[in-house]
Amino acid sequence: MPTSPDQRDTILRIRDVSKTYAGGFQALKHVNLDIRRGEIFALLGPNGAGKTTLISTVCGLTTPTQGQITAGGFDVVRQYRQARALVGLVPQELHTDAFESVWATVSFSRGLFGKAPNPAHIEQILKDLSLWDKKDNRIMTLSGGMKRRVLIAKALSHEPKILFLDEPSAGVDVELRHDMWRLVRQLREAGTTIILTTHYIEEAEDMADRIGVIRKGELIVVEDKATLMRQLGRKALALTLQQPLAAVPAALARWPLTLSADGLTLNYGFDAQQDDTGIAELLAALGAQGIHFKDLRTSESSLEDIFVSLVHEQKAEA
Repeated sequence: MPTSPDQRDTILRIRDVSKTYAGGFQALKHVNLDIRRGEIFALLGPNGAGKTTLISTVCGLTTPTQGQITAGGFDVVRQYRQARALVGLVPQELHTDAFESVWATVSFSRGLFGKAPNPAHIEQILKDLSLWDKKDNRIMTLSGGMKRRVLIAKALSHEPKILFLDEPSAGVDVELRHDMWRLVRQLREAGTTIILTTHYIEEAEDMADRIGVIRKGELIVVEDKATLMRQLGRKALALTLQQPLAAVPAALARWPLTLSADGLTLNYGFDAQQDDTGIAELLAALGAQGIHFKDLRTSESSLEDIFVSLVHEQKAEA
């Protein structure tokens, strides 16, 4: 079940939110989630899981069928203007004002939220995103990567307290990705709350404080990243043998061992949190069987491994 931060630390509250479209498709199912001030929250899920629908609902682009969402204490439906002023959104789609200059479109976005002109702020954003030398260029002349930078600049123009990044790394170059994550860290240090969806799971593992996994419109887990890795992560022991085996001996059946195709590597998965991992007994049993190894190494589950296992478990239960 989703965890609930202290109410004083919550900047975004989602309560029993569902979204059903006219055709009957239910994109969100009773979603409950609290987002803490100043955290980076990564929302993971396969295509069609409901990530973009949830973001659109929070940002007021889609109205929930039921439930309530508050941003900074303001209801996103009844107090739309106040709530929306707190939120910045970088969408997946590259929708920009093709004939406007970079400077004009970013400045205009700030004005849409009733913010007084602040050229110094706009300049700093453009410099942070390596757009300063393109400030007078029309959007239509920019590359796809540069247009993505402009979308980020527009989202930051009104100094939002909550920033949504919907698949921000999709189709962008490595340089932009590095610039973007550097800026995200700076924003978090300044107190901005970041919610991102991504297919680059290694980025979520590197950046996020907490992880949420959504599947078929339902949040199946929300947890601190470190706790999630600790609770669900497993370790693997790989033993490189001196002589190949044709099969795992029956005497070793009590351990969940797998043998590589060439017969030279025995793999053993274990829960690192257990007091008895079974490794000592396994090594003794190998010696008793006259099986000798020349190397051993351990590895931990990545966030991607955990994500795949969670989704697989949910499918099995469905």
